Amino acid sequence: MKEHIAVIDTETTWSGAVMTVGIVIADASNYEIVGYKYYVIKEALREGGMFDYIVHIKGINEEKISRKKIADNISSFLMEYDVSSVFAYNAGFDKNCLAFMKDFIWHDIMRIAAYRQYNPMIPTSAECCKTGRLKRGYGVENIMRMISNKDYIETHNALLDARDELEIMRLLGHPSDIYPQI
Repeated sequence: MKEHIAVIDTETTWSGAVMTVGIVIADASNYEIVGYKYYVIKEALREGGMFDYIVHIKGINEEKISRKKIADNISSFLMEYDVSSVFAYNAGFDKNCLAFMKDFIWHDIMRIAAYRQYNPMIPTSAECCKTGRLKRGYGVENIMRMISNKDYIETHNALLDARDELEIMRLLGHPSDIYPQI
C-alpha cells in the first residue's frame, strides 16, 4: 500500500479564526496528487478576511461546513488515505489554527526550503544566517520564484496554496522524511 501525506494551508478572518482549509493528499514517494478537499467555514466567511475575495474559484469544489463539523470531517478525510503526516509551509501557524489536529505528525516545509544546504536554488548572493537559513525573502512566494524560475504570485486561496506548497516539495526533490517535525 502506498504511503500518503497531506499538505495543508489555512486562510483566516480578520480576527484570526480559520475561514478556509485546503488539503492536498499526495503519494509520499513522488508527490503526485491523489485527492484534495477544500473547506469553507460558513460562520467565518460571514466575518471575512484579507483574502476573502479569492475564497470561491470557478472549477474548485468547495465544501461549506460549520465550525462544529470541520474537525470530524477533516479527520475522516485524512483517515480515508491513512495519513498520519501533515506538511505545511510555516507549519506552526497552521497547526495552531487547527488545534484539533494535534495528534497528527506535523512537518514544516519552510525549514527545508529556506535553508541553503537543502535548497540549491538559493542564490549565492542571498544573505543567510550561520545556520544557512535565508535572512529574508523565504515566504512561499519568494521560494517558488527561486525554484521554479517563474513569476509566481501566491493566491492566498487555501487549496491552491496547499497545492503550491506540495509543488515546492516536489521541486526540491527531497524525501518527505527529511522535513523536520514541529
